Amino acid sequence: MVKVITYGTFDLLHYGHIKLLERAKALGDHLIVGVTADDFDKKRGKINVQQTLMERIEAVRKTGLADEIIVEEYEGQKIDDIKHYGIDIFTVGSDWTGKFDYLNEYCKVIYLERTKGVSSSDIRTVRNELKIGLIGESVVVLSKFVSECAFVNGIKVAGICTRNKENLSGVLSALPLVTTDLTSLLSQVDAVYVVSHPSMHYEHVKQALEAGKHVLCESPITLNAAQCEELFALAQEKDCVLSEGIKTAYSTAYNRMILLAKGGKIGDIVSVDATCTSLRGIDYSDQAQLEQTWNSLSAWGPTALLPVFQLLGTDYKEKQIVSRVGNEQYRYDEFTKVTFLYPHAVASIKVGKGVKSEGELIISGTKGYIYVQAPWWKTDYFEIRFENPEDTKRYFYQLDGEGIRYEIVAFVKGVEQKRTIPSISLKVSLEISKIMDDYHGNKTVVNI
Repeated sequence: MVKVITYGTFDLLHYGHIKLLERAKALGDHLIVGVTADDFDKKRGKINVQQTLMERIEAVRKTGLADEIIVEEYEGQKIDDIKHYGIDIFTVGSDWTGKFDYLNEYCKVIYLERTKGVSSSDIRTVRNELKIGLIGESVVVLSKFVSECAFVNGIKVAGICTRNKENLSGVLSALPLVTTDLTSLLSQVDAVYVVSHPSMHYEHVKQALEAGKHVLCESPITLNAAQCEELFALAQEKDCVLSEGIKTAYSTAYNRMILLAKGGKIGDIVSVDATCTSLRGIDYSDQAQLEQTWNSLSAWGPTALLPVFQLLGTDYKEKQIVSRVGNEQYRYDEFTKVTFLYPHAVASIKVGKGVKSEGELIISGTKGYIYVQAPWWKTDYFEIRFENPEDTKRYFYQLDGEGIRYEIVAFVKGVEQKRTIPSISLKVSLEISKIMDDYHGNKTVVNI
């Protein structure tokens, strides 16, 4: 019996895929198809896959051409599979010609001519040419977002609404529309990315949703809990996606860490401590700067709160907010610490733009603890440590684009499916806005 193996993503399975599988099947008696896992695709930079792994496996199964289906999860697996399954022929499309010649040492390698004129990339582009507009003033954030959009298929940055044209000249030069009128921008796009000052989020998001546009909004969505709830209800009414932008929530390492912690790897979780700081000088006599600058809690609070609420939930018994306030009028805090008391656990976050500290995340449990080194919010590596140092487990997952491109992919996929991809739950979004509401309303706040 001649065994044949081939690999592919098989996203949006089309005629070209089927023809390739038919030709692979004809090479032998038993065809094994390796379907590439989502994480492995991310590591290779191919992050615009539209279907889940299970959906892609099912599509391959329905062709009736695969005698066996396996999952490709890591570098070097092809050699392991060839040895394990006793493969006689390895085959892939001709666009990979020469790439897998090294496998000739283990079996025969055949490159099959691909069907011309059809590809998953073309299908994605036709199905999902999402025109997105930008709203905001932040040079750093907007520049990164535009740059990362280039790595995601099916999305086009169509314009920007900003009051900061002078400093954003590098970003604006590549955009077809630059305006200070939000209505003009909304008439030209399908969705918007909101990174304006948090005090303007409610107004900008509401106007976009009322115009029937999908919204990706940097967290916090609002500084008021009732307004946040109102916006999510409006999004549902308008059949629009409203997604909260916290890039950390979309990184592979972070999600694996959360799953391991929830799965009892360190026993019962007793404490979560997250720190996020960055020194940002601000001139308190410059009113224009104060009006546009995010304070410490708005800039860092959502990220620091994410693991607390995702691991311990939002039903805490008590909380206290302690702040060092540099300017009371604009509630600009140089440093803020928020502590939470849960029935069986405690948590704390420390955030600051005027105070520097080690940006680490520590999750303490009854069997061990998880340690994520600074800057933990951009982690590609974490450790699970136990009493015996020899038992330490180390985990590494490649992180591209600080997680921003994964966030964009999730948003695009959500728009296509008309549902918010639940990386951040509604409960967490509402609780983040509630913390902001309490701070700006000076509730449970101690000033130092």
